Amino acid sequence: MDLIISALLGEAITRSISFVVSKSSKQKVPDVEDSLKRVLLRAQVIIDEATGRGITNQAMLQQLGMLGDAMHQGNYILDTFRYQSHDLEDGKDSVVSHSLSLCKINFLRGVSSSNRKTEILEQLQYAVDNLSSMVIDVKELVGFLTSYPRMYRQPYSMHLLLSNCMFGRQMEAHLVISFLLNTQPRGFEELEVLPIVGPYEVGKSTLVSHVCKDERVRDHFSEILLLSGHDFTNYDLATHSRGCEVEHQNHLLNANKDRRLLFVVELAGDLNEDAWNKWCSCYKQHVPKGSKIIVTSRSDKIIKFGTAPPLHLKYLSREAYWYFFKTLTFGSMDAEMHPRFAHVSMEIARLLSVCFIRANFMASLLRNNFDIHFWCKVLTFLRWVIHKNVSKYGGHPFDLINQKRPVHLWRMAAPSDELVLHSRFQRSSSEEVPKISIQDVLYGNVKPHGKFEFLSWKSRIPPYYGYVTSCEIRQQKIAATKRKRSTK
Repeated sequence: MDLIISALLGEAITRSISFVVSKSSKQKVPDVEDSLKRVLLRAQVIIDEATGRGITNQAMLQQLGMLGDAMHQGNYILDTFRYQSHDLEDGKDSVVSHSLSLCKINFLRGVSSSNRKTEILEQLQYAVDNLSSMVIDVKELVGFLTSYPRMYRQPYSMHLLLSNCMFGRQMEAHLVISFLLNTQPRGFEELEVLPIVGPYEVGKSTLVSHVCKDERVRDHFSEILLLSGHDFTNYDLATHSRGCEVEHQNHLLNANKDRRLLFVVELAGDLNEDAWNKWCSCYKQHVPKGSKIIVTSRSDKIIKFGTAPPLHLKYLSREAYWYFFKTLTFGSMDAEMHPRFAHVSMEIARLLSVCFIRANFMASLLRNNFDIHFWCKVLTFLRWVIHKNVSKYGGHPFDLINQKRPVHLWRMAAPSDELVLHSRFQRSSSEEVPKISIQDVLYGNVKPHGKFEFLSWKSRIPPYYGYVTSCEIRQQKIAATKRKRSTK
């Protein structure tokens, strides 16, 4: 009897504690949510003010980068809390319900309903504490901001800034500019080379192009020469460098003794060491002192050719990528006013594998078709395409693209048409690009035949590349099979 009474008391106490915790969670979650909104606003003000100024202090740049990461994490957690329940509210709509049933936020998966509110509260409180401490840490930094000159005025709408400016690379840009503007003492004979390494389509060319557009860099070098699109394994660099594209000329410096050159070498493959040494020998003989080289590649092998610490570019975090994608997708609209759309777009962003090109064309597609049924169809279609490639061809389609392997897609309007992507390449702003776009092929009514090319995206920021994909449409031979059966 004592054991039974003890068990009953224990059960009653447990239920009472659970009830108190659930009640306190109901009271605390809105308060914590408001606190997170306020601290996010403070962090956004600091980031916006700092981004528009020419900061040169490396420690300040690193601190701002950490604050930006914490801000993106806070935004991601807040949006997750706002939108994760909207799949339950759309049960009456079969299309929306089917698509959203797949949209479960990662860190809430596997959490029971009784503990979900506690889990949400912990996540929100962590974001508040983390971001609040970061804001306090940058108090001195805020005081120093006014001593740095403004580079541009903040536009009235953030989506205009992200559509037409480089996102998430401010600290890296300042590091490259610091390398270029740093002058060595007289008698310094070492060749100055900065290697920039990063995976496919991470933004190496975009970063270098923005640096070369900076007025401080243009005033420092008399000429900026670009050598790109080759692996140089079998090339004579000493003669090939004469065909460099002139990115910029400063005629005033050309007439003075301060003449300096900047070479930007963009490698398509590995660099042959003998060819590099031969070019460097020629470079030292004919190029004035104070000239510098930036070399970019996907391979870490170029690091040994550098004289400065290499700059490694990485893909954005999922939190920063969501901030970027949401801003482009909703534009001047407030995502809070459209929670169902925001919920679907969060899952779409997760499927895009933090790629800038995919974020741009997908945001444009969704923004031009602001209909919840269409958005859910796009989500379902993306999931289906990814599942088909993983199960049938052994890899995620975006991973296959990076590995330069054929990728199999389908058209949303006609799933029986198999679209095979063979290769993707860049075209400069002066070259023509196809008029047909990826939106037309995958999601529109345009139906090309055989082999053709389409435009994945044309960048609106330097170097204004057009990303073109060569592909072909293969139709399943259903009709031929039916004719054979009828003959028999």
